Amino acid sequence: MKRYIPLSLAVAVASAVADELPMEHVLVTVPLHKQEAETALPVTVLSGDELRRVASSTIGDTLNGNPGLANASFGPGVGRPVIRGQQGARVLVLQNSTSSGDVSGLSADHSVSVEPMLAESIEVLRGPSTLLYGGGAIGGVINVIDNRIPSVVPEETSGGVEYRYDSAAQLNGGVVKLDGGAGNWAYHLDGMYRDWGDLDIPGRAANERDVETTDGEIANTGGHTGSFSLGGSYHFQNGYAGFSVSQLDNKYGIPPGAHSHGDDHDDDHDDDHDDDHDDDHDDDHDDHDNDEDHDHDEDADEVTLKIDHTRYNAILQLDDPLEPLETVRSFLTYNDYSHKEIEGNGEVGTRFDRDTWEGRVEAVHRPIAGFHGVLGLQGTSDEFSAIGEEGFIPSTDSKVIGVFLLEDRHLGDWTFEGGLRYDWTERNPDTAVTGSQDFDAFSASISALWQFADQWQAGLALSSAERAPTDEELYSNIDASSPHDYIIHAATNSIELGDVNLDTEASNNADLSLRWTDGDNFVQLTAFYNDFSDYINLRNTGAEEDEVPIYAYVQDDAEFYGGEFDSEFGLTTIAGGAVRLGVYGDVIYGQLDEGGDVPRLPPARIGSRLSWSADRMEFWTRLQYADDQDKPGDFERSTQSYTRWDIGGEYRLPIDDNELIAFFEVANITNEQIRLSTSFLRDVAPEAGTSVELGLRYLF
Repeated sequence: MKRYIPLSLAVAVASAVADELPMEHVLVTVPLHKQEAETALPVTVLSGDELRRVASSTIGDTLNGNPGLANASFGPGVGRPVIRGQQGARVLVLQNSTSSGDVSGLSADHSVSVEPMLAESIEVLRGPSTLLYGGGAIGGVINVIDNRIPSVVPEETSGGVEYRYDSAAQLNGGVVKLDGGAGNWAYHLDGMYRDWGDLDIPGRAANERDVETTDGEIANTGGHTGSFSLGGSYHFQNGYAGFSVSQLDNKYGIPPGAHSHGDDHDDDHDDDHDDDHDDDHDDDHDDHDNDEDHDHDEDADEVTLKIDHTRYNAILQLDDPLEPLETVRSFLTYNDYSHKEIEGNGEVGTRFDRDTWEGRVEAVHRPIAGFHGVLGLQGTSDEFSAIGEEGFIPSTDSKVIGVFLLEDRHLGDWTFEGGLRYDWTERNPDTAVTGSQDFDAFSASISALWQFADQWQAGLALSSAERAPTDEELYSNIDASSPHDYIIHAATNSIELGDVNLDTEASNNADLSLRWTDGDNFVQLTAFYNDFSDYINLRNTGAEEDEVPIYAYVQDDAEFYGGEFDSEFGLTTIAGGAVRLGVYGDVIYGQLDEGGDVPRLPPARIGSRLSWSADRMEFWTRLQYADDQDKPGDFERSTQSYTRWDIGGEYRLPIDDNELIAFFEVANITNEQIRLSTSFLRDVAPEAGTSVELGLRYLF
């Protein structure tokens, strides 16, 4: 089931698991137990069959194609989500309502440590969500929800086993889940494993880059991932308490030329080259013999990332603890994260470590004078270090404390919401250049939703949000005494310079929405505008050191604006199956006051999905067109338009009270060459060519 449910900024994070209610997905990310379209900003919810159908090995690829959502890939092992053009530190990825605790916001080649294949649902808040989670969510929030700590004791044991194969990278993957309980106790167990090889692509991997590559595939992009989780909960009369532990081991290669130290960098990304991308399909590069591509040391560009991530979660929920409180929820999470960047010779080039404690308490009160709301407190303690060739950020300890109040009020056909949040951030780097730094961030929002007819809603939300600078924005290469001491950030093949004088980033935002709903049929239109003051961006200075370009984190005013459209309709019934059509699209523009176009924005897109569904079978086809991105930003290369066509289907076979599902998908049928404008590697690593996915899923 996929729903687009309006959600205002004036809501906050809820318990890690919400009770199931008939016919309607209860938003876990909302503390007020909202079910219907009751607020004024859009949320995308993927769950059930729809989530299982689109779930991929990365969160970015899983969400890609939904209005306002895109993928920033770095080879097949990395797919970071993009929300309305914002990515990295401005998009907060949660797992069961607390931070994922990885270092994906630090660099484009770092993967997000959540597993879409194990999710029960994924909720995405498009637009600034700082009232929920603080300044890190100034671009949006993605909450990946599973059942690791069961919120109810199941009446009987249930679970599932799945296997799938994907031809694009010879991927083999399996998932197992088990849920059960007895008396007051409930338990959950899950596990996942997949391995894959080098990714098949149309044409050649590199586009006008003198790097190791092969025709028809991207070298050094294979890997494997393993994960397991074990959790349980004890339920008493007025609530429950639970605990879980999970372990993720992830290893993946980085495409050649994307992670080398000191390669020549093509800075002349002018319009003369903009039309060269579509030539990669043909034989323009055939005169480069494959053997010649391997004449240089193959180990030079081969870098593999190995991630070890252990996560501990605890939850306590009390219902009706005392007047006038309705529910009190508390979360405690500890993340022990480490990853090594292993060079081609087997030596560890850089080691990243992050230990994070995060706690959160929410108190939902019953209506007082017509106002229903939540008061919350959140705290985070973070220890980060990067040691080795890419240790250009000093070890830094950070602390964040946030407090928030959110209220709503219903008056006839109107729903009003408002909220306030304050965050205090302290960053303490291990350097003699600067001492500890403190940042204050204030956020506020107000929204109104008008049910002006039985099937029609209109919403307006206004907000002001602030974000403290991150470690890399403040301290990158801060210890270098001269340009000769600068450390290259190999993922972007550039030198990045932080600035300890950066101030808090602020944005004023407006969202306007219109929605029509008739049963399962709906149409939704959304327009948004974000006006940033002191927007922190990484800008090419035009200078070089040993032929490597120097970038600097600077602050500039910026504005983003765009629109999103989504719809789905039931058309007719053919051969006992329902035919449904969905049409969607989005567009975004971003301008820096002094720096021109914002780089790496998604292009304008339009797509459709046509499905036929009967009791045991379903077939669907999806078509998406993405326009040229001819506003790539300074020193960036444009990307060409593409059309992607996919088809798929499944057959469900009942076996006693259980079910066996066979499914398939043929993606990118026309073998279109797709270079994502959101990706740092669009010149080096295009997306997969035609691929066939086959799988079996057994549910009991």
